Amino acid sequence: MKRTGAGVLVVATVLGGAAGFVVNQLLTASGRPTFTPAVTLPILLVVLGAIVVALALPIRRATRGSGSTVNPFRAVRVAMLAKASSIVGAAIGGLALGLLAFLATRPVTPSLGSMATVIATAVCGALLVVAALVAEHLCTIRKDDDDEQPGGDDPGLEPRIHGH
Repeated sequence: MKRTGAGVLVVATVLGGAAGFVVNQLLTASGRPTFTPAVTLPILLVVLGAIVVALALPIRRATRGSGSTVNPFRAVRVAMLAKASSIVGAAIGGLALGLLAFLATRPVTPSLGSMATVIATAVCGALLVVAALVAEHLCTIRKDDDDEQPGGDDPGLEPRIHGH
């Protein structure tokens, strides 16, 4: 499995930001109130980050000196959860930044309550990205010597097909 790259996170942030800005633009153009995230969203993002790191810590302990074996399927599942969480955090953080950019371009200063929730969502989205990347790093399992693929430097390891 490849680690989450910066490019994927940047694309998710940009797409989220564009979505946030466009959604509020469309809502305003149709005469409706702008979208503001719920107060619980930043809390949920932080809780998700804590859960992902908590799931990754036993894998890290098992791979670094405790002597217990690591279930590779569990490690991959937690690493995939961490990867998905980092992308979601980037997208939601970008969405909040798009909402913030929309509010900043308005001639009327928005209320402090709506701005605080949007800023908190952007910050907690970034915290989720950081927590998920840390968890992904914690799920890294050292490669064993016997994990080498057949057909490497040793010609005796090449798979042979016995034909007719």
